Amino acid sequence: MNEETSLLSYLISIADWSPLHLLIPLVIVQRILELRTARRNEALMRSRGAVEAGAGHYAPIVALHTLWFIGMIVEIVVLTRHISPFWPAFLAIILLAQGLRYWAIRSLGVWWNTRILVLPGSRVVRRGSYRYMKHPNYVAVTIELFALPALYGAYLTAVTASLVNAVLLRIRIREEEKALMELGKGYEQVGRRS
Repeated sequence: MNEETSLLSYLISIADWSPLHLLIPLVIVQRILELRTARRNEALMRSRGAVEAGAGHYAPIVALHTLWFIGMIVEIVVLTRHISPFWPAFLAIILLAQGLRYWAIRSLGVWWNTRILVLPGSRVVRRGSYRYMKHPNYVAVTIELFALPALYGAYLTAVTASLVNAVLLRIRIREEEKALMELGKGYEQVGRRS
């Protein structure tokens, strides 16, 4: 056995590697692709005259999501966390959250973004998941921030990220709803099935 093989074996053994660990790089790739979509949508909406609201809390949200990945990986590898015995439940919850997340993204279409962009005078989206609730994407993200690290037994990351997210989402939702009420049309009907 050569030195590279033994190093790889060692790294795999300390991380208690499982095929479930492939989920983390998949989610990282997913987020990168989503950021590309968000940038494309942002350029389109700004070209139409969209106004950004709540820009001040955007950097902390980006930091949270970046540190969430780092914290989860560090906790798994350095603190040698092991996959939770409840991993089937966590995996099912993550997959359901992904479904909700992509339903929200699809429902918004070009309106979906990681920033709060509102086109003055435009009608607020009330189709798809937004027909049933006001913030389906935030619900999905909140679930993911807890469930993904919890699947790996990285409960420190799961709880810390969830608490920070609750604070940031409170600010973000307040800013978003204010902008949609002031600049958009029909926001009061979002989440109502009428």
